[in-house]
Amino acid sequence: MTATLPTPSDLAFELAPVGLLVTRDRVIERCNRAFAGMFGYSRQQLVGQTTEMLYPSHSEYEDIGARGVRSMLAEGIHRDERIMVHRNGELFWCAVSGQPVDPAQPYACAIWVFEDLRPVRAVRMALTPREREISAQILAGRTSKQIAKDLALSPRTVETYRLRLMRKLEARTVGELISRLLGLP
Repeated sequence: MTATLPTPSDLAFELAPVGLLVTRDRVIERCNRAFAGMFGYSRQQLVGQTTEMLYPSHSEYEDIGARGVRSMLAEGIHRDERIMVHRNGELFWCAVSGQPVDPAQPYACAIWVFEDLRPVRAVRMALTPREREISAQILAGRTSKQIAKDLALSPRTVETYRLRLMRKLEARTVGELISRLLGLP
């Protein structure tokens, strides 16, 4: 009796050097080795679980989810960089891209790619959930007005958070702030 060989598409999914994830209504249906390893779980521990367990807080799960729906409805895809949480509690940056199977129902079934940014960007300090959101937006090159619109805040509130981040990270300029957020000296 001969063993069934995996199909090329199964091999590509399982051995991809980035985390791959299939979700239905934000519940993990399938993930590859790289995804499970990135978060410190076995695949068996992840399948059937909500993706909320991978976020630092419930509010970040909700807020990022709402932004994802908006961008998938508008553009058919969602991309961002965000802070996620490892099983051991460590926070780390991820680049995330997601695409729904049916653009009219973004979370009914979606395919996600997660790239672990730990080798190039460290989370070196304790940030609040809102500071993490604003940091991710700053790193994406967005202006205070753009961030305010996206997060439903006033531009003045965004500026206050930006200044708080600069003080916390001892940055004198936005360029220094970006360097510090990226984990550069």
